[in-house]
Amino acid sequence: MSERSDTITIAAIGDLHVTESSENRFRDMFVEIAETADVLALCGDLTNFGKTREAEILAEDLRACTIPMVAVLGNHDYECGQPEEIAHILHGAGVTMLDDQAVVIEGVGFAGVKGFVGGFDRGELGAFGEPAIKAFVDAAIDEARKLENALRSLRTERVMAVLHYAPIAATVEGEPLEIFPFLGSSRLADAIDRFDNVKAVVHGHAHRGAYRGETSKGVPVYNCAHFVVQAETGRPYALIEL
Repeated sequence: MSERSDTITIAAIGDLHVTESSENRFRDMFVEIAETADVLALCGDLTNFGKTREAEILAEDLRACTIPMVAVLGNHDYECGQPEEIAHILHGAGVTMLDDQAVVIEGVGFAGVKGFVGGFDRGELGAFGEPAIKAFVDAAIDEARKLENALRSLRTERVMAVLHYAPIAATVEGEPLEIFPFLGSSRLADAIDRFDNVKAVVHGHAHRGAYRGETSKGVPVYNCAHFVVQAETGRPYALIEL
């Protein structure tokens, strides 16, 4: 645990992709995290297909984690069309799901959403043309709006934004350029940069992306997909002090 009373250590990890054969796969890691960090942030794609059994297996392992936990879902957690059930199972294991609420833990605020695709900067898709394109962009705007509303509700001096999709292009670099528009949206970064108290952002999704970047306002962004963190730090989860 962090010894400094004015600082907390957050362990962040995404893209666990728990399957029906993953029993006890992550239990030891969660025990280790509980001994190392003050809060665990889970950055989506927690299950592989969004199956109830996958969520139950993950929930059993998460019960070994004795520190506060926050999470957002990822696209894989939606695959079976029951994200509410997945969230309910994880909530039963002590996880605070951030999509519809923000939370303050040890003086640090946490707000998060899944996010959505749409592209970055000048490559961002606009709401022009066919209704299907407009609906697609509306989904991205809706996620950014939810994030902004959650961030606005927090009055703490330090806030972490927890996402699944990336808010900037820098942390998806390493992925094929052709799929960048499907890895995140600058609209999420626009929402983040409206607030001076957001001190860090964590996300997943881009398995072959880069570990660290920053928003145009200079907020640090960490790609916490465990494949990326493992390559960068030698362990599957990031440790971030706020």
